[in-house]
Amino acid sequence: MGVFLGTHENRFDAKGRISIPAGFRSVLKTQQTEGDALMILRPSHTLPCVEAWPAVAFARLTEPLDRLDMFSDEHDDLAAALYADAYPIDPDREGRIILPDFLREHAGLTESPTAAFMGVGRIFQIWEPQAAQQRRAEARQRSRRVSIPAVNGAEPKGRNA
Repeated sequence: MGVFLGTHENRFDAKGRISIPAGFRSVLKTQQTEGDALMILRPSHTLPCVEAWPAVAFARLTEPLDRLDMFSDEHDDLAAALYADAYPIDPDREGRIILPDFLREHAGLTESPTAAFMGVGRIFQIWEPQAAQQRRAEARQRSRRVSIPAVNGAEPKGRNA
């Protein structure tokens, strides 16, 4: 399975369309199932950006709903948070999409002539470019304090190992 790598900045055209980076489209196409949209766009729960999910990954994200009582408040809240603001999107032949106004507002892109597409592994994010730059800088700084637990009691391999 491919992952989304790198940060790419593209311009909105006069009609409000923007091209998904070619490498990201390639990853999306390898994961697309016939009959599904190429991707699902949704606002991030915690960040001022738009998340772009391959449809199969979005389906895995929503699986926990099946374990909740479908008539419970918890189910209703999670379903609304996941589905109500999710938009299935297929790019045109040139790989361009139009972001729904709600998502452009969430990411601070209403006045921006460009957007930054930031690969974060299984998904990618769409940011206002200055906010993306700040997010990457903050993430690099905080990641220096992250230690990943060992698997099955094995010692983690560090830089000095």
